[in-house]
Amino acid sequence: MFIENFKVESPSVEYTDGEIHSVYDYQTTELVHENRKGSGYQWIVKPKSVKYQFKTDTRVPKLGVMLVGWGGNNGCTLTGGVIANREGISWATKEKVQQANYFGSLTQASSIRVGSFNGEEIYAPFKSLLPMVNPDDIVFGGWDISNLNLADAMTRAKVLDIDLQKQLRPYMEHMVPLPGIFDPDFIAANQGSRANNIIKGTKKEQVDQVIKDIREFKEKNKVDKVVVLWTGNTERYSNVVAGLNDTTENLLVSIEKNESEISPSTLYALACILENVPFINGSPQNTFVPGLIDLAIKNNSLIGGDDFKSGQTKIKSVLVDFLVGAGIKPTSIVSYNHLGNNDGMNLSAPQTFRSKEISKSNVVDDMVASNGILFEPGEHPDHVVVIKYVPYVGDSKRAMDEYTSEIFMGGKNTIVMHNTCEDSLLAAPIILDLVLLAELCTRIELKAAHEAKFHSFHPVATLLSYLTKAPLVPPGTPVVNALSKQRAMLENIMRACVGLAPENNMILEYK
Repeated sequence: MFIENFKVESPSVEYTDGEIHSVYDYQTTELVHENRKGSGYQWIVKPKSVKYQFKTDTRVPKLGVMLVGWGGNNGCTLTGGVIANREGISWATKEKVQQANYFGSLTQASSIRVGSFNGEEIYAPFKSLLPMVNPDDIVFGGWDISNLNLADAMTRAKVLDIDLQKQLRPYMEHMVPLPGIFDPDFIAANQGSRANNIIKGTKKEQVDQVIKDIREFKEKNKVDKVVVLWTGNTERYSNVVAGLNDTTENLLVSIEKNESEISPSTLYALACILENVPFINGSPQNTFVPGLIDLAIKNNSLIGGDDFKSGQTKIKSVLVDFLVGAGIKPTSIVSYNHLGNNDGMNLSAPQTFRSKEISKSNVVDDMVASNGILFEPGEHPDHVVVIKYVPYVGDSKRAMDEYTSEIFMGGKNTIVMHNTCEDSLLAAPIILDLVLLAELCTRIELKAAHEAKFHSFHPVATLLSYLTKAPLVPPGTPVVNALSKQRAMLENIMRACVGLAPENNMILEYK
């Protein structure tokens, strides 16, 4: 059974006019390696309970979203999709009359289990857990190195159906991106022909202009909060160099000196951190150099990333988790892609492809490390990623994977998979989830029993891991790539905010 909404009644939760207060007992374990008399050293697992209090501001703000690369395929597809939902637009395809929807969005189109009733499982929308911004109410803006208005950008992208494009054009033709930061050293040379809408000046002047743009956007549109997200071209990796970008002080000095190795994405992120505006990196490059992460932590300004997890990598994070969890040993993973959109054209340059290769290749590491029965220390499956640019296929990316594993008694098992991904139609709802969840995170505070004051989540937002290929985590924090664990983390923390126990699937009442 599916219900639209619910309210929790419990001694552990209190609803006030503007807040939800909850008390939550966090059950975990503590491991120690102790020398027990007569037995030598042993691993001892000790159950541990920590009492937390959560405080969630239920006043949902008017949200502005500024996209870096607003005129790209993802930016114009998301903007058009939100307008179509807001206006209730339908359009003719060759199969049927299609209604606007938010399919593919975790927050808008997925559900959570809330219990059982008369022997039947009861589910509710994911978004019913906590008050969230309605995507129909978002105000969009942003930057792009191309000056095409959003309607013409949508036509260039060739993602949305023609009938829908015609209906969206009046809403989008007046939307023109602000000039963006362009540095040809960080992206493929083939992107230069697009670059006719550029912020001039030194790197310091560019940062100042981005700050000015954010302030003016917020004032002009009368929004309460702004979230900025990078959906621009994949950049090459920046060199992390002592004295250049390894500390906040060195990074700021390097920008003052107009050092060439500071990337455009780092400049946007810096501007946001200085303005205490959440910034999310949707591409695989190392935007968050050490000095930038340090500044975000110091300023308690939310950052998240890296790289949207939409198709091939999402499947990989499910399949490898299944194989290793089933006691099957993956020994070879070969992933091939070809695509024909501008992302593919930019990735045809070796230096930008390397950024994508890194983000795609690390996705299995934690799952492999979790099973010392299958894998020796340091052992790892052969893992190869290939991306080719084929203009004809446009935004309809092809992903082909071969997983070879060792099974019982020296046997071999091979799984081959073909995945046709409508690239931007998969990425757009992920962008939506990222900005909605980032905004929600800024309204939640917590404190453990031993802490005197409430505080926000850590500014390096691990809660966004479910949506990213290479999750950005605080220094010293384990990286979790298994998709089911990432979703469980996000859902269970939101459940804790309303005094609900984590979903453990034991269903003991029926055992």
